[in-house]
Amino acid sequence: MRRRLIQSTLAVVLVVVAVFGISLVIVESRTIEESARESVRSEASRLVSVVETRLVAGEKVTPETMGTTVSGNRYVRIEVPGKRTVELGAKPDDDVIEASQSGGHGETVTVQQERGTVRAEVGRTLLIILAVALLAVAAAAILAVRQSHRVAAPLTDLAETAERLGSGDPRPRHRRYGVPELDRVADVLDASADRIGRMLTAERRLAADASHQLRTPLTALSMRLEEIIATAETDDPEDQATVKEEATIALAQVERLTDVVQRLLTNSRDPRSGSAVGFDLDEVVKQQIEEWKPAYRSAGRAIVRSGKTGLRAVGTPGAVAQVLATLIENALMHGAGTVALRTRVTGNQVVVEVTDEGPGVDPDLGSRVFERTVSGRNSTGLGLAVARDLAEADGGRLELLQQYPPVFALFLGREATSDPAA
Repeated sequence: MRRRLIQSTLAVVLVVVAVFGISLVIVESRTIEESARESVRSEASRLVSVVETRLVAGEKVTPETMGTTVSGNRYVRIEVPGKRTVELGAKPDDDVIEASQSGGHGETVTVQQERGTVRAEVGRTLLIILAVALLAVAAAAILAVRQSHRVAAPLTDLAETAERLGSGDPRPRHRRYGVPELDRVADVLDASADRIGRMLTAERRLAADASHQLRTPLTALSMRLEEIIATAETDDPEDQATVKEEATIALAQVERLTDVVQRLLTNSRDPRSGSAVGFDLDEVVKQQIEEWKPAYRSAGRAIVRSGKTGLRAVGTPGAVAQVLATLIENALMHGAGTVALRTRVTGNQVVVEVTDEGPGVDPDLGSRVFERTVSGRNSTGLGLAVARDLAEADGGRLELLQQYPPVFALFLGREATSDPAA
């Protein structure tokens, strides 16, 4: 591209120089020749005046008296009636510029100049025009190289940006080049890079959220399956009943797992899409306690529930269960002692508090425990962040009310009821 720009620019300059140069040479040649003719005529008129003045004054017209009056390398012939012809200067060849002038006493002055002097002047003018033309071409070449670099370098840079986008590097470069058309292309590429970056971030976030949200129900499901395996080989009717109960709970967990996957896919398409409904909060809390009892029993710990019952909240039951499961799992992994779930009412909201007897949240972290990748116990740092996102998606919120002992609270909208005692 650079070569084409340089070649096209030089071609235009050469055409312009050729057209104007030839025209200028023709005009200057004619001007120089006409100027030489006018000079010869002026010289003849001047010499006639000089000769006439001498004749009137009675002076002689001889080569000696007239030699100092002739200017330049010209041939002059003075003819006076009754006197010898006076010739001054060397007589040129046939190719001359000639002018004759007659005076009032019959004298005639003829002035001749070699045309070679005119051709020499034309040659000097031609050399000057040629030098100017070469200088113009050289300047045009320099400007063409600079202009081609100015145009080609941004195009190369834009091509590299597009290649980076295609190779998976969506960082915008925010470079502008002072050319409106190229800057427009750069704006479009930067906007595309931003969109691609947001899409990749959303995809990575979806994968991280999916892996974390699926891990908790899978852990609970695996514990239920272990319970089933442990009691499946006995003929005791009570054990058989336990197996049936555990299998039912495991099936419910599979259904909840399916709901989690569906919710993740829905949120990946439209994060604002929600399915908040009124539901019985006691059922969700009871379900979570039943699911996590085996794990706490295996760890030699207990999980209990207290507070107000019969509460109905507004939200997505599956999402609320996932938030509570995250808090209960965190208490199991990072806490100690008994884990307590307490339900209460504040204003037009219902609150589920989860607390344990462990060391609590590191004072250096505080509310930053809800930020992604922030963790004080070598975990992924996604659990609480995802739980808060789930709570906010249903119009609620998840907060850390107390660092030691740790108290996490899930706030949900309270379903309106016509019962005055509610």
